[in-house]
This record gives sequence, C-alpha cells and structure tokens, in this order.
Amino acid sequence: MLPKDIISTYLSEELKLKPTKIEELTNEALAEEKKLDLFLVEKGVVKEDKLYAYMSQKMDVPLVDLKEKEIPRDTLLVVPQPLAETHYIIAFEKTKDTIHLAMIDPLDIQTIEFMHRKTGLTPEVSLATPSGVKRAIRLYHADLEEELKQVGVTTQKKNYKPEELKKAAEELPIINIVKSVLEHAIFQEASDIHIEPTEEDVSVRYRVDGILHSVMHLPKQVQNGITARIKILANLKIDEHMVPQDGRFKIEVNEEDLAFRVSVIPVYDGEKIVMRVLHEGQKPLTLDQLGFLPGPRALLDEAIKKPHGMVLVTGPTGSGKTTTLYSVLGLLNQPGVNISTIEDPIEYHVGGINQSQINPRVGFDFASGLRAFLRQDPDIIMVGEIRDQETAEIAMHAAMTGHLVLSTLHTNDAPTTLPRLMDMGIPPFLIAFTANVIIAQRLVRKLCDHCSTPFKLEAEAIKELQKLVDVKGILKLYKDHGITLKAAEKKLSSIEFYHAPGCKKCNQTGYKGRIGIYEVLDVDAGVADLINKHGTAPEIQEYAVTHGMITMFEDGLVKAKRGITSIEEVLRVTRE
Repeated sequence: MLPKDIISTYLSEELKLKPTKIEELTNEALAEEKKLDLFLVEKGVVKEDKLYAYMSQKMDVPLVDLKEKEIPRDTLLVVPQPLAETHYIIAFEKTKDTIHLAMIDPLDIQTIEFMHRKTGLTPEVSLATPSGVKRAIRLYHADLEEELKQVGVTTQKKNYKPEELKKAAEELPIINIVKSVLEHAIFQEASDIHIEPTEEDVSVRYRVDGILHSVMHLPKQVQNGITARIKILANLKIDEHMVPQDGRFKIEVNEEDLAFRVSVIPVYDGEKIVMRVLHEGQKPLTLDQLGFLPGPRALLDEAIKKPHGMVLVTGPTGSGKTTTLYSVLGLLNQPGVNISTIEDPIEYHVGGINQSQINPRVGFDFASGLRAFLRQDPDIIMVGEIRDQETAEIAMHAAMTGHLVLSTLHTNDAPTTLPRLMDMGIPPFLIAFTANVIIAQRLVRKLCDHCSTPFKLEAEAIKELQKLVDVKGILKLYKDHGITLKAAEKKLSSIEFYHAPGCKKCNQTGYKGRIGIYEVLDVDAGVADLINKHGTAPEIQEYAVTHGMITMFEDGLVKAKRGITSIEEVLRVTRE
C-alpha cells in the first residue's frame, strides 16, 4: 500500500480537499476493504497518471509506463501469475544480474525480498500505475490461451479419454499454472489451497491463519488440465470423475521439503480440489510455543508422565488437535519407549515413531489397527480420532491395561467430552478409571508484532463481554496469572487491550500466525465421581471451574491482555 500520508498530502495540497473529506474517503476505502489509492482512482476522485507522477516524485522512485513496454514472455514469467495478480507486480526487464520490477507499492519489502530469493537477481524497483499493471497481467492470459489452443485444451464439457487428460496435464502451460499456485501458497504461508470450478472460471482460494481468501480466477479452459495434473502428482486416477479421491505428493521449495495432502470430490461444475500444505521435517512445537499457560501446562505434564490412562484432545476440525498430539509425542519420544500411531491421514512423519494410516477399503480401520497394535508391545498409542463405540472401547481397555493412549474427539469443550463418551455407549466406570486429562482447544490469530497498539474497549464490546464475565472475575483472572493492572484499570472501559490496524508485514490484516487457547480438565476424584453418577456437562463444568479450571474464554482473555491476540478474535472462536 502506498504511504497514506503522501496520498493525504496530495489530496490536501493538489486537490484542496478538507481533512474531514479525506478522513471520509479513507474510511470508505477501509469499509470496502480496498487500498486507498486504488479506491480513489476507481471512484474518480483522482486521476491515476497525476497521482502516481506525484507519488514517484515524493518517494524518489522512477515511474514506468508499462503500456509502452514490450515485455518478453520469459521475463514476464519470472513473477508467478498469482503473485502478479495479488501484489500488482510485473517483471518487465531482465539482465544478467538484475531484474526490473514494476510495482504499485515499491515499499512492499517482503515481496521484493521474495523475488530476490526466487531469482537470485538484484531487484530494481519502479513505480507503475494500476492500469499499467493490469494490462501487463492480461499478457499472462493472452499468451496462455494461445498455448492452450495449441495443446488442445478446450472449454468443452465432455468425458475426456485418459490419454487426452494425461497429455494436457504434461503440457508446459498447465505445469506452470500448478507450480505457480503451489509456490504462491507457500509464499503466503497458506495452510490449505482450494481450487473450485464454477460455471464461468476456476476459483483459487488460500486459507491463511484460518481465514479463506480469494486469490485468483483462472480461465475455464485450464480446469481439466489442472485437475489432471494434480491427480497425476498425487497418484490418483485421472479418468475417475464421480468418486472422491485422496492422495499426497511432495515438492521442494527453497530447499524445504513440503507435502500436499490432496482431496478431490465431484461437484456440480467439475471436481473441487483441496490441498493441505504440510511442512515435512518441521519439528513439533513445544507446549509453551503452542500457547499453554503454566497452570494447564503443569496438568498436562503430570498426565503424560503417568504410565497408563487416556489423554483426549477435543475441538472442531482445523483447531490444531493433531499438532497438540504431535507436540506431546515429541516429549514422550525416547529410545526406550515404543510409540505407535494410527492416523487418517498421517500428517507429519516423525522419526522413532511407528506410524500407520488407516485403509477402510481393506478393512484396516481405527478399531482393527488398535487391536493389531496391542500385539506389537506398545508403551504409547496415538489414535487419530475416536469416531465410534468400538474404537473408544478398545482404546479405553488399552489405557486400562498399562498403555498411555492419546486421541482426539469432536466436542465443543472439555466437560462435554465425558457425557459424549457415555452417549457412545462407554460404561461410566471405564471413562472415570481411564481418562487422565481432557484438553479442549481453538486457534486464534496472533496480533501483528509490528502494528499492534493498545486501545480501550468501546461500549458495544463491553456489553458483549459483560454477558460472559464480570469485572471482578477478570480482575481476579489477571491477578492469578501475574498480570499487573494500572491503578486506573478497575472497570472494563478502562482496561487496555490490543488491536492492530494492519501493515505491510501482515498484509494489512493486523494478524500474523496463530496460537491456541485451551481448557484443560483434570479428571480427579471429584470429576470421576460425577461421571459414575452420570453427571451432565454443566455439572462437570461447574465442578471443574470451582476447582480452578481455566476455560477457553478465560485463557483467551489472558492472551488478549498480554497483547498476543485481540478480544475480537477470542469472541469469534469461542462463540462460533
């Protein structure tokens, strides 16, 4: 984004706009989630050429007219198409040592550094107008369409022969598109890639820090080639279009090994592909890095030191349950211990651990895998997920007969897990005897370190908070966790929290990365007694809170006060 102070100066000095009008335009751009300079040009408030000539002079960056440039194809392709479209950057000239880049934001250091690493060339940056960049971006599509005609990829909706799909998938344009989509996802630090066919085109979206963002729209005629290319990479059947398929493939980017877990399902306009990005060789995070507070961390440490019993991690899909289990396994993974896991699918390969993936087609499911494991002399067993009564019973019998069992379950909070197991038909005494600890978790986005600033809650936010917790409760919570409040911070309206307006480092989102918020329920004698009496989730919750359990919401409040996340994020994930 161009510096707002220079744009404001231009509006004030050159167009003679009043400060109130400038503020109004800035807020309108913010409300529409558009960059201020693009918003002003789009609304006709400023003339593009005059604004960018002024910006060039004030920033001391040369202005290049891309409309007058003949850009060689090999130079254009130095910048991947998705990067060009999302960051408005074009490579327009290349020498032996230098790459000349045209950008509408020449202060986007992160993107410039990425191009330097990618090419090994020294970037020379020029300012360009948005219309000039858009014209250059059309060159990707124009040349691509011509090449696609040459390789016979069309928009026809018909059943392609396998050899035709295979040929399309091996042509250079398709290979380049898929490569660019994957590389840009890694650059954006995306966790998932969604490739979705529509009637008009192919939509590409990335999930970054838990939020889906639209990245680009590809021409409809590349749909079949892209699908076939990804199927070939993942070793799937390219001529199968009516049945869901799952696979996996690996690539190396910037000397890092990455795996992509692929899911393909048939939808109305073709086949939707979702790829989970997995960083191979990434070391498990410590419990402190995951975000466990000292009290809950101590409970978990105590639970995994026991020679037998169950540790259950609960939460919705995508809440980081598997990551937590891998971190626990990282603590337990010693040469004198036999650890076996059964997963669906295996997300990370860990040395020293025996990992198996279920295969229902041959009858190898969680239950049968668990039975087999018990004949393998295990000390610790990890079950990817407890989905049915049979799996739960085998896991609990294993925990009762001298094994430490780790697993996940889908429930909203820790106390609900225990009645949920009873609903699955597990005898209460078995649950009470085997469960060591229950962890419920969610992931919240972390505030950007570079633009995070303190602020005080507005009246509406205070009302929302007061429905969930009283002031005395918050003050006691902070005191218990060693957070020193200022003398004036005696009511919600005066307590300082943090928010982030957005900057270049966080791509104007205000957030960078994620961290967990947790509640850890210790299954002590009191909880065990409630289970045996068929206690309800609210009864277990009341007992646990009375005896010191920190709820997920309270865990989030501590992190919000410390400036790790925002109140809005905590409310978003705990009230879904």
